[in-house]
Amino acid sequence: MSDPLAGFVGFAETLREAGLPCDAHRVQAYLGAIGEIDLADPEQLYWAGRLTLCADPDDLPRYDAAFGSWFTGEEAAPRRRIREAARKRARIATLARAPGQGESGAEPDELRVAASEEEILRHRDLAELSVAERAHLRELLAKLRPALPLRSSPRRRPARRGALDPSRTLRAMLAGGGEPVRLAYRRKSVRPRRVVFLIDVSGSMGPYTDSLLRFAHVVARRAPGRIEVFTLGTRLTRVTRQLRLRDPEHAMLAAAAAVPDFAGGTRLGETLRAFLDRWGQRGVARRSVVTVFSDGWERGDPGLLGEQLARLRRLAHVVFWVNPHAGRAGYAPVQSGIVAALPSLDRLLAGHSLATLERLLVEIADA
Repeated sequence: MSDPLAGFVGFAETLREAGLPCDAHRVQAYLGAIGEIDLADPEQLYWAGRLTLCADPDDLPRYDAAFGSWFTGEEAAPRRRIREAARKRARIATLARAPGQGESGAEPDELRVAASEEEILRHRDLAELSVAERAHLRELLAKLRPALPLRSSPRRRPARRGALDPSRTLRAMLAGGGEPVRLAYRRKSVRPRRVVFLIDVSGSMGPYTDSLLRFAHVVARRAPGRIEVFTLGTRLTRVTRQLRLRDPEHAMLAAAAAVPDFAGGTRLGETLRAFLDRWGQRGVARRSVVTVFSDGWERGDPGLLGEQLARLRRLAHVVFWVNPHAGRAGYAPVQSGIVAALPSLDRLLAGHSLATLERLLVEIADA
């Protein structure tokens, strides 16, 4: 009997071929959502995939086209049904919010269809969240399942195919009386690549610091032995041990107690030099995926920052710079720190919302 989920997995593979970031974690979330809905309802089937497999508004047209061709054979049909159902829901919600309007018999000319609360929150700027939204954000962060990048290991392990393993083949021959009964093979093994987070905790990054540290805590808890986290301000502080605590609130309190320069100044060049002298050169940064979280406001010498980033780039496998302001319309990298850093960066990424942090996890895993 064929697997009933094979068709849904095939749909996810079709979306991946269309350019959507449908990694294993999103597919797993999709299959979990499929198990909780009525598969006979096209609307529920549509939204189960849209909320779990799409990561960006630009993905929606491709998702709609793939959904129509895969499940109905008509590209426009699912979109039309979803719009009709959404209009009904929006009309009911509008009348419920404005009972006086229903008494007068007036009906609004336009009804705006809102996305789910969770989807809206994923794209909201972290600096603009209310207290309730921040609490919801913590729940969404706890659901993240980051995948670490892999690297080849010099060690080889047994495999069904690959290069011939002479020693195991010879031992099998001796055990079989000298006859080559079975050939043994081996191939290179893979190991998780180390990931390093350098988080700017200066005053200009204050609205984002708590969310970024909680994001780092989720990643550090995923692979405690392969993640290193440091804070940058007027000095360098290693908070890896504090962020390995299981409870996120205890981890945040421990990190706050360990960092003496929260909401202070920014000396990125000096703190990066301290990181490289004490930790990076000794092996933490070697062949690692290093991510700097900062808006690029540098009170020190931008030339020193450029020199240290060039030094870091020679050691690391990949260097990302995540700037919360890079996702805003009209942004230009004109800050002195960003200008000095750009020549040594592999990617300059946005980091102002949960959606952009999820995209960062994809970039890290693909590194």
